[in-house]
Amino acid sequence: MRKIPLLTTLLTIGLLFGACSKEKESTTQEANSLLATNKIVLTSLNNKQFVVEKTDTGLKLKDAKDKVVIYDIFATWCPPCQAEASHLASLQKKYKDKLIVLGVTVENNIPNEKLEEFAKQHHADYTLVNSSANMRLIDKIAKQLHLGKDFGIPLMVLYKDGKIINYYQGATEEEFIESDIKKALDL
Repeated sequence: MRKIPLLTTLLTIGLLFGACSKEKESTTQEANSLLATNKIVLTSLNNKQFVVEKTDTGLKLKDAKDKVVIYDIFATWCPPCQAEASHLASLQKKYKDKLIVLGVTVENNIPNEKLEEFAKQHHADYTLVNSSANMRLIDKIAKQLHLGKDFGIPLMVLYKDGKIINYYQGATEEEFIESDIKKALDL
């Protein structure tokens, strides 16, 4: 007889604490659900929000008109991802107002501190986003590129005004990426 009240109490406590720990994630999901299903809101480590809209030809980042946008899909534990971070930072610095690099981690529920450590250790001086919407964006990119769910990382995808310019899977030389940036910017 005593087992039922004890079980009920434990279940209630579990639900209470489970709901509290997911409050932040729930708020982000609500923000994303308020937007149309073709929009994704990403949040950077410094809480800046980036709105990405799916178009017929690719993905368009709000307020990035005439700029090249690189979505760098990576993981902190991935050696090629670590190696490319300084190259992307170099390109971001070189093309300042003409280029936006967004590092989108594939790791779910990674603490911001771990991403900050990655950025510091590998000189990733560009925007890293850590959002519950990361996987939605990654899935849309993989679908547009016909890569399926099990693609290799790093995966860098270059867009300009919502149109795919090119993409690279695996370690890529900085010169190749820069060549595509120059072509897209007519330099």
